[in-house]
Amino acid sequence: QVQLVESGGGLVQAGGSLRLSCAASGGPFRNYAMAWFRQAPGKEREFVAVISLSGRSTDYADSVKGRFTISRDNAKNTVYLQMNSLKPEDTAIYYCAASRWYTFDSHKYDYWGQGTQVTVSS
Repeated sequence: QVQLVESGGGLVQAGGSLRLSCAASGGPFRNYAMAWFRQAPGKEREFVAVISLSGRSTDYADSVKGRFTISRDNAKNTVYLQMNSLKPEDTAIYYCAASRWYTFDSHKYDYWGQGTQVTVSS
């Protein structure tokens, strides 16, 4: 059983930056692809970014491409999401998730964190 705990959310002005972290425990972190999803009020959860087991492959939603960077440190059992040039439409609860599959599909993710709030003011 893998436990995931996100941190690093907060309130930031448009154009600013935040770095989210997700610490994993209880399982073999390096055996899982890791992803970030987000859910804004009144909207469905959406894919943000995914990183492969080794960290060599990454993919992003079009809405964040060029602004967000996903990375992982397998020695620290942690995945990160660096968010730059933030926009008000990035406001959401951000969740990290773990899957044995490298996928955009949230249904294939077995483990989820509790989420961290990101609010971007205009």
